[in-house]
Amino acid sequence: MIVIKTDAEIELMRGAGRIAAIAREVAGSLVKEGVTTHFIDSKVKACILAHGAVPSFLGYNGFPASACISVNEEVIHGIPSDRVLQNGDIVKVDVGAFYKGYHGDCAATFTVGEISEEAKKLIEVTEQCFFEGIAAIRADGRVGDISNAVYNCATRNGYGVVRDFIGHGVGRNLHEGPDIPNFGAADRGPRLQSGMTFAVEPMINAGTEKIRILENKWTVVTEDGRLSAHYENTVAVTENGVQILTDPT
Repeated sequence: MIVIKTDAEIELMRGAGRIAAIAREVAGSLVKEGVTTHFIDSKVKACILAHGAVPSFLGYNGFPASACISVNEEVIHGIPSDRVLQNGDIVKVDVGAFYKGYHGDCAATFTVGEISEEAKKLIEVTEQCFFEGIAAIRADGRVGDISNAVYNCATRNGYGVVRDFIGHGVGRNLHEGPDIPNFGAADRGPRLQSGMTFAVEPMINAGTEKIRILENKWTVVTEDGRLSAHYENTVAVTENGVQILTDPT
């Protein structure tokens, strides 16, 4: 179900989004050679709790951590562990915070030391996909306008767009309507309205769009073993345009 938020509710979501974004920044500052993903997760949890919020992901459908941390060919939903980060890794950190009854959800791809030119371009294009996607948001537009913009940005750069996982509405529930695919035709799907809040989150693969899920039943990896990048913010549709709610400032 799509829930239209009031201005007051959007301000509450901005509070949750700010905490999630701060935790994302904390995680990014810790992405260094020799650090474990479990250590990063512990600091994300501490940051969220210190701001009076609760990690959205911890225990969600049984997920065992506060952040999803996915390395290299891992696309999303990586479970933090004793894995030690290595020079050249790219690290996706996805964070959610629940604050005053609302969720904020955001992600970014960080780098360890010197990374390949292939990795640099993939990360840059993935972020570009997000910004081209939200640039297509107009009140009375449609969800497909976002989807089509993201897809075109990725495919014109020769990348695969993950289809099995998509963006989603965010509010009192971590996942609610509308679905925000990263592929599809413009002028299709639900009509965008002022007061809608949702996560736009391109998941872009260097090679094939195809993925598989590991035996832990959480971690999603590229089928061909090539790199994947992820970038996400929670946004609001307003009468004055789109606003990013997961802003750390």
